[in-house]
Amino acid sequence: MATERSMEEGIPPNSREDDNVLSSDNNSALRISVPFLQKIIAEIFGTYFIVFAGCSSVTVNKSTNGTVTFPVICVVWGLAVTVMIYSVGHISGAHFNPAVTISFASCRRFPWKQVPVYITAQVLGSTLASSTLRILFGGGRELFAGTIPKGSNLQSLVLEFIISFYLMFVICGVSTDNRAIGELAGIAVGATVLLNVGFAGPISGASMNPARSIGPAIIANRYESIWIYMIGPICGMIVGAWAYNIIRYTNKSPHQLTKNDSFLKA
Repeated sequence: MATERSMEEGIPPNSREDDNVLSSDNNSALRISVPFLQKIIAEIFGTYFIVFAGCSSVTVNKSTNGTVTFPVICVVWGLAVTVMIYSVGHISGAHFNPAVTISFASCRRFPWKQVPVYITAQVLGSTLASSTLRILFGGGRELFAGTIPKGSNLQSLVLEFIISFYLMFVICGVSTDNRAIGELAGIAVGATVLLNVGFAGPISGASMNPARSIGPAIIANRYESIWIYMIGPICGMIVGAWAYNIIRYTNKSPHQLTKNDSFLKA
């Protein structure tokens, strides 16, 4: 299905894939096509609004002595992801997350050549959102909206791995499988984010997204245990994507699958 394929690869339906990648002209000068530039801008805006909305709920809750409440913070994160998937998913694929981009690339469902640019756009969007919050609410240490483990580093690392695995498993199921109802992808992914924040937020911060953690850390210059939010989500999502490939629909026999590489192209 074209819509589902666009979500995983960031290719607008009915467009030519070679119009969306970095290319070189006869003089070897780097040239960026307009559709690819649109995808990068969409990733910047999408990541910006998700991080701005989610971190705003955290910051406002801290600055008003708990007016927002934790359940509302969970809902805000989930709804922010949902609305941005429906807003720009058909343009960029709605990754908004370096771990998602790397996971799709590891399964040959996204071109590696686009990964560095996508990640740069996502981190830029998160950093700009964090800058906006600093301007609006100040840089007080008590208002930091980044992710810092509340328990041990190992506990948070394991939690980040599990919830990232869970999220990527759902993403693959609803956006890359022809049997899924693609129109519900945004709701399913947003609901998964809400659930994960609900039980993991008080312990690890429920990042699931290196860009979400890097942006606030850069602006506040606070990098405590930042490695957890790089390793946990990336490893969890890669394993989650590969795990879904094992159960992905295919009409090929086991002999054909092993002969043609693996489950990746099923």
